[in-house]
Amino acid sequence: MTGLAIDTDRLRMRGWRDEDIVPFQRICSDPEVMATLGPPLDIDATAARIAWMREHEAVYGHCFWALERREDARLIGWCGVIRGNMGPVADKVEIGWRLARDCWGAGFASEAACGAAAWSFANLPDDEIRAITWQGNVRSRAVMERLGMRYRADLDFDHPKLAEGDRLRPHVTYSLPRSNWKTA
Repeated sequence: MTGLAIDTDRLRMRGWRDEDIVPFQRICSDPEVMATLGPPLDIDATAARIAWMREHEAVYGHCFWALERREDARLIGWCGVIRGNMGPVADKVEIGWRLARDCWGAGFASEAACGAAAWSFANLPDDEIRAITWQGNVRSRAVMERLGMRYRADLDFDHPKLAEGDRLRPHVTYSLPRSNWKTA
């Protein structure tokens, strides 16, 4: 853990801890949470994701950080930015989030994404942030639009890690240029 913490009104994004594996696995094993992301994850796959995030943060200084509610320090998901590694996010700043089902609809994803975008534009040299999702993920697409991101039909793609015919394979891309970021 780097010690970095990004606070918003109700949330904190921070580095991952060993004790985050079990609560994050509960989120990643929820079929409703994973319905637009891929198959539910077991404990080993969740631990591997967190290990990847820790390594990414060690190399780049950022990742999809552990996301806590400040009022009770409950881990409710992840949010942050990574250096993308495929398709239209390859070597671009990619913003992403994943929240526990019981935390949907409370504005947490938008609040956290706004905090992650603000951190990114303040600390990284990139002139743009991108986000990708399955084309039918209306909740994430709404968060992207609330953040000020714009749909980029020219960057639609089939996710290379998903098999031909997988319903989640068609992906869309959104982007937010630094020049369009609200600095208030």
